[in-house]
Amino acid sequence: MSVSSLAASLLTAQAGNTQSQIGTTVLKQNLDAEKSAVLTILGAESPPSPANVGPGIGGNLDVSA
Repeated sequence: MSVSSLAASLLTAQAGNTQSQIGTTVLKQNLDAEKSAVLTILGAESPPSPANVGPGIGGNLDVSA
């Protein structure tokens, strides 16, 4: 094999590895989004958001104890 042939095969392998990593990342993001959608539909418990609490809740926090 010539040097240029080896270099070309190495670059092709690296490009394939990069594509595989990107594909894995996109797949994980899609799975996380689907999980979130299913949990929303099922009404699963999630930690309360500060936007959903009443007025005056969490305004004063005494941390001197």
